Amino acid sequence: MIAHGFAEPRQPARVVLLGSRGFVGAAIARRLITESVNHIGIGSSEVDLSDASAVAKLTGILKPTDAVVMLSALTPDKGRDAATLMKNLAMMQHLCRALETTGCAHLVYFSSDAVYSFASGLVSEDTAPAPQDLYGMMHLARETMARSLPKTAVLILRPTGIYGAGDTHNAYGPNRFRRTAEKEGKIQLFGAGEETRDHIQVDDVAAITARCLMHRSGGTLNLASGRSLPFHRVAEIIAKEFPRAIEIVRAPRANPITHRHYDVTKLMKAFPDIRLTMLDEAR
Repeated sequence: MIAHGFAEPRQPARVVLLGSRGFVGAAIARRLITESVNHIGIGSSEVDLSDASAVAKLTGILKPTDAVVMLSALTPDKGRDAATLMKNLAMMQHLCRALETTGCAHLVYFSSDAVYSFASGLVSEDTAPAPQDLYGMMHLARETMARSLPKTAVLILRPTGIYGAGDTHNAYGPNRFRRTAEKEGKIQLFGAGEETRDHIQVDDVAAITARCLMHRSGGTLNLASGRSLPFHRVAEIIAKEFPRAIEIVRAPRANPITHRHYDVTKLMKAFPDIRLTMLDEAR
């Protein structure tokens, strides 16, 4: 559940986006421009958060009145081993060390639904985290590090799979399906694509983040559309976007069938007027 620090939205003094050139960071930056929110973006070329030098560099940039959005992380396509885990933890450690010196008014940490076990078919903010791999464990540890900061409003966002134009990852789902359909004229499913998953559009993620920043929201919030579809249905939706026939093929299944659905009651309660894009409506 989240609680709004401001009942009515207020412009943050400044938003600092760490990881601003990534898929989600770029969408948030676009949204902040639309909302006329003062912000700066910091990418790895300016500050390598995995290096200890990041502490001094961030200390010279951050202000106690800033709202900081932490998006920087090495995603599973960059590695799933212990070395990647430790590098990700170092990134958060260096940010926290800088914030212990400078302080900030608001910290928004982008976590992942990987903190939840797939044994939980229906997920809400009350679902106990139970990560099943090092990536999920990393995010849960970084959440705890963020919450340890004194005198800072901390918001943890746990998104489900995010889709939209500009995605650089190749995770199984809408983005990969669209990419392979365009390049190869086919979409490959694991088994018959029976698994159900929720997917949220990147611009919806950006809009929710902007609202949370302007309300200085704290707590934990899952980001999901509230509607889960089987992957074979997702493939059919993507295939219809193309003028030529797209072949949907099956590959041998390597993992057990799992399902995940979201209870988005708390998201709707926090922002009653929000309208989320459903996957079959997205263009």
